[in-house]
Amino acid sequence: MTSTVFFGDNLNILRRLPDESVDLIYIDPPFNTGKVQARKRLKTTRDVEGDRVGFGENNYRTELISEQAYGDSFSNYQAFLMPRMQEAHRLLKAHGSLYFHIDYREVHYCKIMLDQIFGRENFLNEIIWAYDYGGRAKNKWPAKHDNILYYAKDHQNYVFNRDAIDREPYMAPGLVGKEKAARGKLPTDTWWHTIVGTNSREKTGYPTQKPVAILERILRASSNPGDLVLDFFAGSGSTGQACLNLGRRFILIDNNPQALETMRKRFDGFPGIAWELEADR
Repeated sequence: MTSTVFFGDNLNILRRLPDESVDLIYIDPPFNTGKVQARKRLKTTRDVEGDRVGFGENNYRTELISEQAYGDSFSNYQAFLMPRMQEAHRLLKAHGSLYFHIDYREVHYCKIMLDQIFGRENFLNEIIWAYDYGGRAKNKWPAKHDNILYYAKDHQNYVFNRDAIDREPYMAPGLVGKEKAARGKLPTDTWWHTIVGTNSREKTGYPTQKPVAILERILRASSNPGDLVLDFFAGSGSTGQACLNLGRRFILIDNNPQALETMRKRFDGFPGIAWELEADR
């Protein structure tokens, strides 16, 4: 079962892929925050002469292991996205679905654009990924969620594997009976899940890395084993990792050398992955 990681401009690569060849698309494009997204990886060691005071008033020495960053600012964000989303629509099979991951700054504009491309009738959900982690604004309500827009190519014919989705516990299990309580409930369109924390085992050090569990829920719901999943803003490769965990094939595309290096390390030892540079074609 072969999967491919492409390094290069995603629009050029998307245009080379055949019509209706992909079962599911998940993308997490730059959010157009106007900032440089950066992530540092630090190693902390207990040291009486260390530069930080931590747990138990002990001193710790910190060492910078790596630092990764990318620019997240576009003069015309919609003009950047539009041709890529038109290609995404072309590439999806008739039963395929799109999950478009964005945040509060651009979600409303992106919804209008995607309605134009996919058809308003094919919009299925706005999923809210809620988390409670990181810094908090002091002059407005702290933003602690992302938005995921969920579209089918055809709202009358799409994959949704209800029974394959991980279930959640009932808030009041005593009210639903033992069998229902043991089985749990289907998640709603609000997903509570922490971000990839500083000390998380899955942390790669890549900025804006998304949790594999979020991707696995999407894959279970909207694809089947052996299906082909496309992510053309691949970043740290969380989509690919979820595909490897669940027996899906993938096409990942990114033009950031740090993303490529992160994915090489992450997928090291996994067979059946082809690596292709745009310049090789």
